[in-house]
Amino acid sequence: MAKIRQLMRKDTFMTKTEELIDLLNNDIIPEIEDVIDGLFELINDAKTATAEVKEELNELQELKTEFKVMLEEAMTGELEDDEAAEILEEIAEMRAEGEED
Repeated sequence: MAKIRQLMRKDTFMTKTEELIDLLNNDIIPEIEDVIDGLFELINDAKTATAEVKEELNELQELKTEFKVMLEEAMTGELEDDEAAEILEEIAEMRAEGEED
């Protein structure tokens, strides 16, 4: 969350698209990859995976794919700055909700 606040303060120096690219590359995607790795370790250690763990793994893999597509669109200019700003807001809301859980 602090990263998002920090990026939002930099908005005079970075476009929202640049902020989104930075956030996805340096925070969101690596964080998802860490959780996915942890789930794989859990599955390997337990030699069996509950349906819940498998479902969470699938959901995270899909989310990672969606974020990578979003990153590609931002990097190629397919994503407008106002769209990037909306996505940044949505990510901030998702993270805030996650911190409440």
